[in-house]
Amino acid sequence: MLSQYKLKDYNFILILLVAALSVIGVLLVGSADPSLRSRQMYGAIAGAVIMVIISLFDYSWVLNFSRILYGINLGLLVIVLLTGDARKGASRWLQIGGFQFQPTELAKILLILFFAMYFMKNEDAINTPASILKSFLLLLPPLALIAMQPDLKNTITITLIFFLLIYVAGLSYRRIGTILLIIIPAAALFLLLVTQTNLPIIKEYQKNRIMTFFQGDEEEYSESAIQQRNSITAIGSGQLTGKGLNNNEVSSSNRGNFVAELQNDFIFAVAGEELGFVGCFVIILLLFLIVLQCLLTGRRAKDLSGTLICSGVASMIAIQSFINICVATGLFPNTGTPLPFVSYGLTSLFCMYMGIGFVLNVGLQNRNYYLI
Repeated sequence: MLSQYKLKDYNFILILLVAALSVIGVLLVGSADPSLRSRQMYGAIAGAVIMVIISLFDYSWVLNFSRILYGINLGLLVIVLLTGDARKGASRWLQIGGFQFQPTELAKILLILFFAMYFMKNEDAINTPASILKSFLLLLPPLALIAMQPDLKNTITITLIFFLLIYVAGLSYRRIGTILLIIIPAAALFLLLVTQTNLPIIKEYQKNRIMTFFQGDEEEYSESAIQQRNSITAIGSGQLTGKGLNNNEVSSSNRGNFVAELQNDFIFAVAGEELGFVGCFVIILLLFLIVLQCLLTGRRAKDLSGTLICSGVASMIAIQSFINICVATGLFPNTGTPLPFVSYGLTSLFCMYMGIGFVLNVGLQNRNYYLI
C-alpha cells in the first residue's frame, strides 16, 4: 500500500498550516500559563506523529471497522458516565495513568468515520424519510450519553457536524427545508423555556450562562458576565500589533487574572491582547485555510466516504473555531469550547491531529490513485 502512494500527493501545505497554528498555540498557552508550555509543545509533537501515522493507513480499510468504532465510542461514553472524573458537576474525563482523557473529543472523530461509511452505503436512500430517521436514531445514543455528562456544547457541535455530513451525502433541499421547519421552532421553544420558566431542562450552570448572555446587565447575572467583558476589553487593548508575548503589564488579562481559563476557553483573548488585530487575523486566516484545504481534498476524494471524512473534519474545525471566537468576543454565551490547535487541552489537540491525518490519507488516494 505504501509503495502506491506518491509523495507529490501528500498535502504539505495543510501540514505547514497546522504546524504554524500549533506553534502559535504553544506560544499563547505558554504566555497564559508558563507551566503548561512544555506540555502543549510535547502534545503538538506527539499529535504530529499520530497525524503522520494515521495518514499512511488506508481510510477505506479503517472504515471496514466503522461498526466496531461506533461500539467503542458508545462503550467509552458509558464508562465516563459511570466512572468518570467529575468536575464542576460534569463527568467528562477518564484517568488513564497520570493522564486525563476526554472521550467526547474522540467521539467526534469516530462518529465522522462511522457516518462516512454509513452514508456511502446508503447513498441512494439518503432522501427517504425512513433512511433519514434511521440516521438520527444512530446518532441519538452517543448524543444522549454526551448530553447526560452533561456536555451541551459538544452535544450541539456533534449535531451540527451530523447535519453537515448528511447534507454533503446528498440530502435534498426539500428535506433540509422540512428539517429547518422543525428545528427552528424547537430551538426557539427551548430558549423560551430556559429563560422564562424554572423547568429543570438543563443544569443550573448552563442556564446561568444562557441567562448571562441575554440578561448580563441584571444584578443576578452581572458577575457571570464580567469574564466575557474582560475578554472583550483584553482583545481591544491589543489594538493593531498587541502588547507582545509574555508582557508584564499589571493591567493585562494574564498578569491581572481578569479572565479565567485563559489557556483554554479564552485563548483568543490572549491573542488579541498580546498579538493585536494582526495576530488575531493570522489565526483566523490559518484556520480558514486549514478548513479550505480539507474541503478541497474532499472534492478530489476517490469516493463519497473520503469526501465525508474531509467535510466532517473541516466542519469540526470550523464550528469549534467559530464558537470559541464568538464566546471570546461576547457574541455567544460562554461554552468552554477550545480553539483548534491553539487552546490547551491534549485530548482535543490529539483528536484534531487525528482528523487531519485522515484528511491527508484521503488526499493520498485521490481520483487518480487507481489510474496508475
